Amino acid sequence: MATTAAKGNIFTWTGKDKNGRDSRGEITAASQSMAKAQLRRQGIKAKSVRKKAKPLFGGKGKPIKAVDIAIFTRQLATMMKAGVPLVQSFDIVAEGIEKESMRDLVVSIKNDVASGSGLAPSLAKHPRHFDDLFCSLIDSGETSGTLEVMLDRVATYKEKTEQLKAKIRKALTYPTAVVAVAIVVTAILLIKVVPTFAVTFKNFGSDLPAFTLFVVSISEFVQEWWFIILLGIIATIFAVREAKLRSVRFSEFIDKMALKAPVVGTIVHDAVVARFSRTLATTFAAGVPLVDALESTAGAAGNSVYAKAIRQIKDDVTTGNTLYQAVKSTGLFPNMLLQMVSIGEESGALDEMLDNVANHYEEAVDNAVDSLSSLMEPLIMSILGVLVGGLMIAMYLPIFMLGSVI
Repeated sequence: MATTAAKGNIFTWTGKDKNGRDSRGEITAASQSMAKAQLRRQGIKAKSVRKKAKPLFGGKGKPIKAVDIAIFTRQLATMMKAGVPLVQSFDIVAEGIEKESMRDLVVSIKNDVASGSGLAPSLAKHPRHFDDLFCSLIDSGETSGTLEVMLDRVATYKEKTEQLKAKIRKALTYPTAVVAVAIVVTAILLIKVVPTFAVTFKNFGSDLPAFTLFVVSISEFVQEWWFIILLGIIATIFAVREAKLRSVRFSEFIDKMALKAPVVGTIVHDAVVARFSRTLATTFAAGVPLVDALESTAGAAGNSVYAKAIRQIKDDVTTGNTLYQAVKSTGLFPNMLLQMVSIGEESGALDEMLDNVANHYEEAVDNAVDSLSSLMEPLIMSILGVLVGGLMIAMYLPIFMLGSVI
């Protein structure tokens, strides 16, 4: 398959290669005539060259996710390690990307690099996908002449971070889906089924049991106000998200509650410690000064409580304290981290010690998430039993009273 990363449209082609074999593929060019010219230069005799049709759904509309950036970084690091020139590496990577928005991003970066700009400045033009930490690490690699090593470290860092996120998402997906289905089923029962039962039993001329009357009153309330309730839930979710983004105090309150939450709080704490250790190890190993590395780590902490503590650590280190003393003074980090930091400072292997801490706490998060998944199943079954089972009991109670009516 032939592909050129020139900026333009994507064309699909069919034809014969240099050996006369049937071939097909995609090529990026400014126009159809330029696409044909590029194919001729590659020894391909094209039968048809057509502009690739844009899909009705997806395609360019699909957003670029963090996992896409992690895969792109790993591919680029692999190409650079193999000795492939940077611009050609972009061509090869772009060729294998199916998501059009991601391909456009890679081609845009490639064009900037090909025009003489450095890789770090080219990445910095896309802050939505490449944060300050990413760009500063790449800049450090370019400055020191170890770009391929730095890309490998950044790729490893991104992969570890995404693996941790994926583990937590996986643990939450099942219970969230089950609870959502339970809420929908309960709503249908309250709006459609309960009123039918209530009318049927009232025709017998018997008083309904207190529990059934309670459920019927809830049903009447939901029938009358279901739209307002739905809007209220959506508005609350939206308001909480916006408040977390716009209000520092509210964001800190949510992060504090997350750390104090039973069971989940331990996972959040371990995940933050793992991320702190991994980020600081990566930046420090890249040759970034400790104070600057701590600033980058604070920005990538993922929790405002710990971000504030890391900035306090940075201030203490700036005034002459050791990293061990600065970390210990916050009172937020575990003893294992403190011991490893102390050993790392004494032995001059701080990045290696922090890597060990990150590996330990990432494994701890994995185990905790697996345990949480096992713990959630009986809890979810209990919730389903109370919601659906309670409604069923309320509806069948009058049946047991029919004998006295007859």
